[in-house]
Amino acid sequence: MPDSGSHLEYLRASRAETCRRCALHRNRNKVVFGDGNPDADIVLVGEAPGREENTEGIPFIGKAGKVLDGLLRRVGLIRALDGPIYICNTVKCWPGHGNPDPLREQIVACSPFLRMQLRIVRPKVIVTLGRVAGASLTGHALDESVGYLRNHDWMFEDPVSGLSVPLVATYHPSYILRNLTDDPKTAKEAALKVQADLERASRIAFP
Repeated sequence: MPDSGSHLEYLRASRAETCRRCALHRNRNKVVFGDGNPDADIVLVGEAPGREENTEGIPFIGKAGKVLDGLLRRVGLIRALDGPIYICNTVKCWPGHGNPDPLREQIVACSPFLRMQLRIVRPKVIVTLGRVAGASLTGHALDESVGYLRNHDWMFEDPVSGLSVPLVATYHPSYILRNLTDDPKTAKEAALKVQADLERASRIAFP
């Protein structure tokens, strides 16, 4: 019987790489599908690939990814094929220059891929990074604040597979980066909040 990794690879190669569901495919150099352990206990869901990710086809390898890696290490989590994490994005193609937020119709068009990833991996907990991912997976409007989302308990429910897992919403590491120069206090506070949220997710996954 095919394992989770084989299922994910089939979905990427046969469906995602040739997807034309929305206009974002015009920006695509490489589809940025996912990275990490296909049997992970924790799935991190970001918003959209950046320029570097579009070149390499791997999520979170740019500056924001380095910030995220550092925060993960602080709570004893690492990104590796045999590690506890699988990481992906709400949309799989680069939104373009300036990295604008993906539009609602683009998120909806790409949502079958994300939901299939979650069904295949079947994590113990989901962590959303940023407003777009958090709002999308909790059913809120895209302008809902991360501050609101992270202060509530959520469950991700997938009626097709029966998957029902806790969801922890937190800030995107790019939010920390944006504030490092102009508002270092806010950047530090955001980093501590993300670290606390990752610790919470780890406790859920490994009680």
